Amino acid sequence: MTTKKHKPVHPGEILRLDFMEPLGISAYRLAKETGISAQHIGRIIAGTRGISGDVALRLARFFGTSAQVWMGVQAHYELDTAEDRVGREILKRVKPLKAA
Repeated sequence: MTTKKHKPVHPGEILRLDFMEPLGISAYRLAKETGISAQHIGRIIAGTRGISGDVALRLARFFGTSAQVWMGVQAHYELDTAEDRVGREILKRVKPLKAA
C-alpha cells in the first residue's frame, strides 16, 4: 500500500471526460446505442454507480475498447477507495507472512 495524494477517479468521470465529451456523445445517445438505461448512464457519470461486467461489455463494443479496460478502471477505483478507507488500519493490523 502506498501513500497517495490524489482522489480516486471514478469510472464515470473517465467515461465522461475521455470518451463521451471528446466524441460529442450524449448520455441519451449512449443509452440508446448500448441498451443501458439513460438513468443508469447518468448514475455512472455522477459517480454513484460502478461499471458491471454487462456494462463493460456494452461500452467496449460501442467504443471499440475491451471489456477488460472498463473492468480494470472499476477495479482500480475500488482498490484506491478501499486503500483510502482502511489502508492504514490494514498496515497496522495485518502482518506479512514470514518465511519458515
